[in-house]
Amino acid sequence: MKRDMDLIRELLLKLEALPIRPGGIVTITPDAEEIAVPGYDAAQIDYHLSQIRQSGLIDEGGARPMTGTGFRCLTPAGHDFLDSVRDPEIWAKTKKGAAEAKGFTIDLLKDLAKGLVKKQIEEFTGVKL
Repeated sequence: MKRDMDLIRELLLKLEALPIRPGGIVTITPDAEEIAVPGYDAAQIDYHLSQIRQSGLIDEGGARPMTGTGFRCLTPAGHDFLDSVRDPEIWAKTKKGAAEAKGFTIDLLKDLAKGLVKKQIEEFTGVKL
């Protein structure tokens, strides 16, 4: 299955919004309504949850469910990635830049998005970062 960065971004946004008490751990199944993304089936969601986990973007809190993915919270890396691509305009520019480069990784996408955010901050504040 091909990795879909749009789906990874959407899943991270949905995971971040889950109402989990501090220290709590939930099991996320790929067919859960809370993380459903229109246009994607459970197999695609399951694969991408696995990619998110393996990339260190979420903390499973030691949970190893038989089915689904354990989820406690986003890791600092997960928050950094999501904060850098949260804005739809920045995300669109990030994807365009990656497409023109004809290759990317999660880290490169994050770095590109961070550069775009940094540029916006500099333009808005006049402060060179």
